[in-house]
Amino acid sequence: MAKVVLEPIGQTREKALAEGEWQQRLDHMHELNRRLDDERAGVRAGWGDKYHARVRDKGKLPTWERIERLKDDDSPVLPVGTLVNHGLEFEGRTSPGAGVVTAFVRIHGLWVMVIANDNTVASGSWWPQTPEKIQRAQEIALRLRIPVVYLVDCSGLYLPEQGTTFPGRVGAGAIFRRNAQLSAAGVPQIAGVHGDCIAGGGYMPIISDVVYMTEQAYMVIAGAALVKGAKSKKITSLGIGGPDVHVHLSRCADHRVPDDAVLLERIRAEVAKLPGSACDYYRYGGAPALPRHAACELDGMFPVDHRVGFDMRQVVARLVDDSLFWELLPDVGVEMIVGVARINGLYAGIVANNPQLTDHPVLRGQKRPGGILYREGIAKISQFSRACNDDGIPLIWLQDISGFDIGVEAEKHGLLGYGSNLIYTNSTNDVPMFTVLLRKASGAGYYAMAGLPYRPVLQLATPITRLSVMEGRTLAIGAFRTKLDDNFQIVADDEGKREEIRKGMEQVEQRIERDMDPMLAASRRDVDEIVTPHELRTYLDAAVTMAYQSIGHRRIKNPRIWSLHDLTALTGG
Repeated sequence: MAKVVLEPIGQTREKALAEGEWQQRLDHMHELNRRLDDERAGVRAGWGDKYHARVRDKGKLPTWERIERLKDDDSPVLPVGTLVNHGLEFEGRTSPGAGVVTAFVRIHGLWVMVIANDNTVASGSWWPQTPEKIQRAQEIALRLRIPVVYLVDCSGLYLPEQGTTFPGRVGAGAIFRRNAQLSAAGVPQIAGVHGDCIAGGGYMPIISDVVYMTEQAYMVIAGAALVKGAKSKKITSLGIGGPDVHVHLSRCADHRVPDDAVLLERIRAEVAKLPGSACDYYRYGGAPALPRHAACELDGMFPVDHRVGFDMRQVVARLVDDSLFWELLPDVGVEMIVGVARINGLYAGIVANNPQLTDHPVLRGQKRPGGILYREGIAKISQFSRACNDDGIPLIWLQDISGFDIGVEAEKHGLLGYGSNLIYTNSTNDVPMFTVLLRKASGAGYYAMAGLPYRPVLQLATPITRLSVMEGRTLAIGAFRTKLDDNFQIVADDEGKREEIRKGMEQVEQRIERDMDPMLAASRRDVDEIVTPHELRTYLDAAVTMAYQSIGHRRIKNPRIWSLHDLTALTGG
């Protein structure tokens, strides 16, 4: 009988890194983490204390407090899309988190996706990128088949910016299409309407399986302000579409409750009616365990200089249960690391770049740069990805990649073909894939290793992520290549021209460096969330657990009959 044998990986922090180097790395990361924490706090504050007070004066709870009451006491709140619209202003106004909170929480032990309008930001209006953020959360829930809870308190589109939120392919109307797709796939949707629910906000909860309304909530296609004669007739939005109408007459809602607190308890009770998690079934007798080497040590594992390599196995050791790992094909394509581990007691495949120098497979005594895709490594991760997909094992991609190998030998080896094979594999995989941009995420290598265009269920970044086609200096050389010699030195007839070219290259390099700020990537939704290194284990624990929570919608093989066993047998493993 084929067995999965997991072996210890990694070393203690004291053995892995000298004290001075460890402290330097830790101090650097802590500074970056503090910046991230400050930005998160700004989003959570919404438009500030004044607007929180307004919400409470209306007898309602601020959105983040609703989420805290909704979740299990021991559940973390794991936001997705926290920094969407970060740094942007619209006619002098900001929209923290695009005015909506999307987050994973546990309710009665089940992971759910919560989509909640932030009622402290323009009364929960939809801003530019709000529809896309909501749809991304719905897509994640659909891919994982986890329940969706909508906490609706939405005054409709932020009208001055309607041109970017209303008409397009991913405009506000696409949210309702996602509602329908979730319903068609049998994904539970539960909605609580807490207050304003106008126009698109009114449509969003309707397709849900169960809809609750508080006594001050209303759902209307158009509010009283747009109804002719409303003022003289003393018509209110509550009178047009409150619970008296929608619970008792139109039947567009199911239940009325007195206030936010009761509504949240009722939603928890609805989730409790759902089938329990399948995770224990798929642990096959295993039990969850923390990493033997603490996840908090990840903050000190990454060099301050992004050009310096590090030991990826030390990172894996701080992410997986009991720091145990079954590494496959360790002697082939050593620039890549592939294998299987348990996370929260559940099997997950791991594909990771090896950023360290490796021995050249042909030229004795020579080394090759790490973090680059060569032929053998590409073939190795293609086969591993296919086997995990066949076996139903969720895949985690840990990126620290500079791109594909280039040059004469690379073309002779047919890297274009091998790379296309890998891209085909990841484009057609059905198994849940989760991508982590640990540090560098460059060029076509970023695509090939399940970057966001290849539809991972979730893509995480860290405060040191560098997402771009190439590094700033390299890109500047490419942009000015006609003005450089073979050694990349400036070729110019006079000093003035030389200085002009030098300044131009410097400006390009600086612009690319600014573009690689992960905060900017998060603002544009090029990554789903920035997490600190010590938070990675928590997010991956939740992600893998959600991949196994719902039963019957994807293939999950018993470990005895994994294709991975065939792969190791055929290669002498």
